[in-house]
Amino acid sequence: MRLRHIEVFHAIMQVGTISGAAQVLHISQPAVTKVLQHAELQLGMPLFERVRGKLYPKPEAHRLFAETEKLNRDLQGIRRLAASLKNRAGETVRLVSTPTIAISVLPAALTDWRRDFSQTRCELATFHTSEIVNALRLGEADLALSLQDPRHPGIEAEPIAAGNLMVMAPKGTWSEEECREPITPSGLKGELIGLADRDPLGEMVVAACEAQDVHPVFHTVVQTYQIARSLVEAGAGSAVLDPFTAASAARDKVQCRQWAPAIPVQLYLLTASHAPLSHGARELANCIGATARALLDKGSS
Repeated sequence: MRLRHIEVFHAIMQVGTISGAAQVLHISQPAVTKVLQHAELQLGMPLFERVRGKLYPKPEAHRLFAETEKLNRDLQGIRRLAASLKNRAGETVRLVSTPTIAISVLPAALTDWRRDFSQTRCELATFHTSEIVNALRLGEADLALSLQDPRHPGIEAEPIAAGNLMVMAPKGTWSEEECREPITPSGLKGELIGLADRDPLGEMVVAACEAQDVHPVFHTVVQTYQIARSLVEAGAGSAVLDPFTAASAARDKVQCRQWAPAIPVQLYLLTASHAPLSHGARELANCIGATARALLDKGSS
C-alpha cells in the first residue's frame, strides 16, 4: 500500500463512511473512493463490506489497520513538520531551563531577544537537569539551561556565565563592612534555610560546613532556590544560594555576601551533540549569556 492509500484507509476505518473520510482528509468523496478502489486492486482483495452506504471492515482490514497504525502516525507527524517548515516566520525555538534560571535570567533575556526575533515562536518549559537531558536526547528541546554539567556523552555543555556561591540574609543582618567581606561556615547565625537532599549546591554547602567542623541545622528545607529566596525576603532566615538567584533578589529586603572559601557556580548552555542550533536559537543563547553576566555584574556592584 502506498502512503496515500494508508492515509485514506485509516480515515475510513475511523469514521466508517466515504463522506466522513473525505471531510477528515479535506478532499472530495470521489477522490476517497478512487484511492480506496486502487488500494483494494493492488492488494487483490476487498477491505470493506458495502452495506447501505456504510463500510464495514473485513478481518483483513483490521489486521492491516493494526500493522499500519504507527506508520500512519508517523505520516501525520511528517505532514505537520512540513507545514511548520513551510512557513519560516513560524519557526519555533524550544527552550527548557531549570526553574532558577527561568525566573532569574530568562525574562530580561527573552525581552532583549524579541527585539530582533519578534515573529519567532519560543516555547519555554522548566525541568530538572535529568529531565532536561532526556528532552534534548529525544529531540523535544533545542537548547537548555542548567547550573549543572550533566556529563552525558550525547550532550554538549557550554559555560556561558559564572559566579560564586552566595549567602543571602534579611536586610539588617550584617553591617555594611561585614557585607564587603566573605562569610565562612562558622559565621552563619540564626535560622538557616536548607536545600532538599541530593541538591548539588546543598550538598556542597553541607560538605564545606562539615570540613570546618560546622554542622548546620535546617528547620526549614525547600525544593527550589526561588522558595528559599522568597523566605529570606520575608525575613524567615538566611540561605546559601547560587549567584543568579542572589543577584535577582529584592535589594531593599536582603543582603548578600560571598561564601568562603569561594565555590564557583557555572551557568551551562546544554544542547544535543547531533543537533546544531538554528540562527534564532543561537542568538537566544547569546542573549541569555549576556543577561546572566550583566545580572552578576549588577549584583556585585
